[in-house]
Amino acid sequence: MVIEAKYENGVFRPLEKIRLEEGTLVEIHVNRGREAKKAVPIRELGFVGMWADRADIKDGVSYVDTLRNNPRS
Repeated sequence: MVIEAKYENGVFRPLEKIRLEEGTLVEIHVNRGREAKKAVPIRELGFVGMWADRADIKDGVSYVDTLRNNPRS
């Protein structure tokens, strides 16, 4: 899990709401000089929808399941 935070007045403050139990111990790694990168939304990736016109592929999950169950040698 990566949590982006800002250091203010001696306290690390998360930039977004996080789900951790109160009192959870964490380990912080500081990347100085590097800007935090947000993950690219999956819809913006080039492969999304690339099989939309294929009649033999119902959806990505069933296609991967088919490949896993019938591996090619």
